[in-house]
Amino acid sequence: MSIDTFTKNKKVGFFWGSVFLWCALIYFLSDQPNLKTNFGVWDLILRKLAHITEYAILFLLSRRAFFNTVNKSFAGAFGGIFALFYAASDEYHQSFVVGRVGCVIDVLIDCFGILIGFLCLYLYTRIKGTKNVNT
Repeated sequence: MSIDTFTKNKKVGFFWGSVFLWCALIYFLSDQPNLKTNFGVWDLILRKLAHITEYAILFLLSRRAFFNTVNKSFAGAFGGIFALFYAASDEYHQSFVVGRVGCVIDVLIDCFGILIGFLCLYLYTRIKGTKNVNT
């Protein structure tokens, strides 16, 4: 194995490893039978904000992985599609967890999180004055 191949494999492992670990965290949280708190209406708000945050981060991580390992031109689209499919599969997974339900509205909230991630990236690139972000 050449040094270039080793470096490339290490790079692929780093970028996709971070995506895998984030997906594993989302899966773990979705597999919990009861994540409710005693905060009343704030419980609902906090859980929906968690959805938005989880999928904004998943979009950013997957976009970065696609950008650095697969295709720079379509990294945003691929990252968004990946995060959307993971959101749908996560809700499907929740439908099998005791005490949880799969909900299409949550997928829409996750889509809002993906959009927030895209807007954060857009604003970051505008502030930095660059067209492409390598990280």
